[in-house]
Amino acid sequence: MSPKSKKSYVPKRLGRRADQMRPVKLELDYIPTADGSCLISFGRTRVICTASITPGVPPWMAGSGRGWVTAEYGMLPASTSQRKSRPIGGKPDGRGTEIQRLIGRVLRGAVRTDRLGENTIYLDCDVITADGGTRTAAITGAYIALARALAAGKADGRIPGSALAGSVAAVSVGIVDGRCLLDLDYSEDSRAQVDMNVAMTAAGRFVEVQASAERAAFTQDELSSLLRLARRGCRQLAQIQRQAIK
Repeated sequence: MSPKSKKSYVPKRLGRRADQMRPVKLELDYIPTADGSCLISFGRTRVICTASITPGVPPWMAGSGRGWVTAEYGMLPASTSQRKSRPIGGKPDGRGTEIQRLIGRVLRGAVRTDRLGENTIYLDCDVITADGGTRTAAITGAYIALARALAAGKADGRIPGSALAGSVAAVSVGIVDGRCLLDLDYSEDSRAQVDMNVAMTAAGRFVEVQASAERAAFTQDELSSLLRLARRGCRQLAQIQRQAIK
């Protein structure tokens, strides 16, 4: 391995333990015209998350008195090293569709829809820089935007009650070069033997677990180690979320 290639391989985890998150940063009210918003960073991954309260619900919910939470996700063309084309006709590709369904599904678990009235909360997650973990950063940031939007809606009377049921955060874990690692960046994720995304409540209950053996099957002990790492990361993220919405 040449000195140049070695330099590109080693520093990605240099100075960060296997059980250590990348630096997490927040800029609240990043989009002032949204009901709730933030710019969230997991290391070099940055996602703009907004929450917008819109009167009305999908037709199949009309007259139920309940609200709805849905999400959209996208990556800006220059968010990766090679330009990513915009979706044709405005519709996301297969990956984008899967991720936005994940975000909506996870965040609905944090809301009492019976206390929303017949309103829809749109969560928009736009990746401006991608370096691994975009879906987990989007979930974590979307919760903050959602909580702040619900507080604003309750304050001005658009939301009839306190609708938050609890908090939820998400983080990636994986096995890379035989080691269990927390919060993978792109260089780690791209060569992971096992890749997993975990969403958890602040109380430590699992909301979603997505795991796949990319290059090699994994054992029960490795699965337990990955889940312990994910619990550690989600606990740290929950503390950051509490400070952001306090």
